[in-house]
Amino acid sequence: MAEIAGDHAALMDSVYRKQRYIYDFTRKYYLFGRDRLIAELAARPGASIVEIGCGTARNLIKMARLYPHTFFYGLDASEEMLTTARQAVARAGLSSRIHLAHGFAEELSPAMFGRAEPFDGAVFSYSLSMIPDWKQALKSASSALAKNGEIHIVDFGDLTGLGAIGGKVLRAWLKIFHVSPRVEILRRLEAVKVGTNRKNGLLTLLPGRYAFLWRSGSEPIQHLMQ
Repeated sequence: MAEIAGDHAALMDSVYRKQRYIYDFTRKYYLFGRDRLIAELAARPGASIVEIGCGTARNLIKMARLYPHTFFYGLDASEEMLTTARQAVARAGLSSRIHLAHGFAEELSPAMFGRAEPFDGAVFSYSLSMIPDWKQALKSASSALAKNGEIHIVDFGDLTGLGAIGGKVLRAWLKIFHVSPRVEILRRLEAVKVGTNRKNGLLTLLPGRYAFLWRSGSEPIQHLMQ
């Protein structure tokens, strides 16, 4: 695991060493649904939320501004991205409420941030499609949550609504950045017929099945890890 994690960290650093400077500007054109996830987070005052694969801290800063009495944590495998994230958080004046750490999603724990208490929420924003072992990442996130904690996901769908050519072009573009839509996640969610409440999970598909949002307690996560 350590060797795989080290290889992944090196890969992410190589991908984002230069990309980090233009990441937020370019990704707004195709990472849809992120702001919707943030708006639906409904983080309560005093809660602690961790984003796995926080990148430049774009989402964390937006969340911290929208929920001014909540504490946020960001984990990323790329030190290059974290350099940009730390600078962005400092510029925003949010260093007291946003805490960042270098590490891997598959190993997530509150202790990585010097915490003893579990998190109240975990966010995966277009990161599962880049994490080598997404099942272990979800398992670790679930284990790091408080009893009534929630997991929020937004990521690429199966792209079937884009047509054969549209889907092929997008997949080719994403491959350049080592992104692989986790079609199996969406298929499993639809197969278990997740419902419209927190207990069973809430699934929302964006037009063209381009992306999906999923929100649930930790229990339904078991369906994805089987």
